[in-house]
Amino acid sequence: MPRFLTMIRIDENSVPAEGLGPEFEERMGALFEEITKAGVMLDTAGLKPTSEGTRVTWSGGKTGYTDGPFTETKEVIGGYSIIQAKDKAEALEWAKRFVEIHPDHFTIAAEVREIAED
Repeated sequence: MPRFLTMIRIDENSVPAEGLGPEFEERMGALFEEITKAGVMLDTAGLKPTSEGTRVTWSGGKTGYTDGPFTETKEVIGGYSIIQAKDKAEALEWAKRFVEIHPDHFTIAAEVREIAED
């Protein structure tokens, strides 16, 4: 079965410092339990803020390092998952269910890409 990487894109500045609340955590926990029991979830994690990250770039034959936060970026990768699904349609269904758990005022995108196995 193919594997898929889902990158969760968020506006880092719109995430409340206190989190999204216990109801959200319960819904997310239930979805993670379901996807794990289904044998689909291989790995998942949220990422620390860009203020704690560093970008490594290669340009003009030189390596550069830029410490976060990356203010020029409105949307950042806030987390990821690696799943094993029967096809892209199933991977997209899991991603849809993940984004729909979030509150209506929240803006989130899930980019789903198949991992090259060859």
